[in-house]
Amino acid sequence: MTRSSRAFASSRAFADRAATRATGFASGPGPTPSVVRLSVPGARRAGSGGRWGLVLGGGGVLGAAWLVGALEALERTRGIDARQAQLILGTSAGSVIGALLAAGVSVAEQRSEQLAAGGTGGRLSGAADLDLDRPAGPSVPPRPRLRPGSAALLRNNRRTLRELPCTTLLAGIAPVGRRTMTGVGRLIDSVVPAGEWVSHPGFRAVALDYEVGRRAVFGDPDAPPAGLSEAVLASCAIPGWFAPVTIGGRRYVDGGMWSATNVDLLAGAGLDEIFVLAPMFSAAYDSPGDWRTKVERRLRVASTRRCLTEARKVHLSGTAVTMLGPGPEDLALMGYNLMAPQRRRVVLESAVRTGLTAFAEPSLLLDLDRPPVRSGPGGLPPGNRPRAMAPRPRTWSDSSSGTSTSSGTNNTTSRTETEHG
Repeated sequence: MTRSSRAFASSRAFADRAATRATGFASGPGPTPSVVRLSVPGARRAGSGGRWGLVLGGGGVLGAAWLVGALEALERTRGIDARQAQLILGTSAGSVIGALLAAGVSVAEQRSEQLAAGGTGGRLSGAADLDLDRPAGPSVPPRPRLRPGSAALLRNNRRTLRELPCTTLLAGIAPVGRRTMTGVGRLIDSVVPAGEWVSHPGFRAVALDYEVGRRAVFGDPDAPPAGLSEAVLASCAIPGWFAPVTIGGRRYVDGGMWSATNVDLLAGAGLDEIFVLAPMFSAAYDSPGDWRTKVERRLRVASTRRCLTEARKVHLSGTAVTMLGPGPEDLALMGYNLMAPQRRRVVLESAVRTGLTAFAEPSLLLDLDRPPVRSGPGGLPPGNRPRAMAPRPRTWSDSSSGTSTSSGTNNTTSRTETEHG
């Protein structure tokens, strides 16, 4: 075997191992599936009378561009309008795209703005001076101050640290960020005036309470009031990079420090179907050579596994779940720094192309109710695979409060959790 063939075999093995560890199913011959589905027999479909929702995950500047492309692919293949989802749950970059959708800005308009050669216009003319190539400032974080950003988060959870996600602990340990996202704030304020909330009743933005280490779901009826731009900025405030956002006297940081998607918040929400579009979720992988990119892919595997675990909770409540993330072609373009905006146009165009293929090609679908091959290491054992659910109850219960709410509303959870994930 030549050196080049050995290198190819090694790189291919990396992609196969990553896919197996992420989904729990070994790769077979042919392309690795990039869409993962948890189906519910007989469930009504989005666009055909079913109640449906969107989960838009975090993933930086490039993740936002990928989301717009993936949303276009979803709309074109399913014949739906993303703005008509009953619930839109956004985390970090996903909260930006979701807020624009909830404010009535179409996917087509968002794509036009992303691809514009300079400035913004149209529905976003109020943010005409926003540079979309630098919406959140430089693509590298500022020099950190070497002390924990939230000693209170660590202190308040000292007896239960092992029950928290590793990323939540990292949020407390990381230094306080110093940059602000004034450009993103202006973008949101251009469609909804500062201090006001969007008219869409089902929009939610997830952030992390910087003091207690629990999720905060802005937009929930039980949540303290917040302006739309405040909530979005809180959801995007990466610890160590951006300054925490203070709302109602409390500090909040990026909701992705709990989960890149927070899919489980929609468990029992009375939906027939949800679509999870997540820049940090990947069922199929590329074969990077750069060590930094390999590190990012390993982090991506962990994020994907968490997303699948959360999605199973939603599925067990009787909701069909379809998940899409960047595939090998997208990942090769995105590289390891999702905050580097220079490639956002090619990433968006790639997401449209690969998304259309993934949603339309049966060989690229992995249905976890009908896995094509046996479970691999870390996968869900066959005996524990989700089964077809009986008709779900029409109420959901908040386990922390014991209250029950009709699923006819758009409630998903109380704003700040009082339970461990």
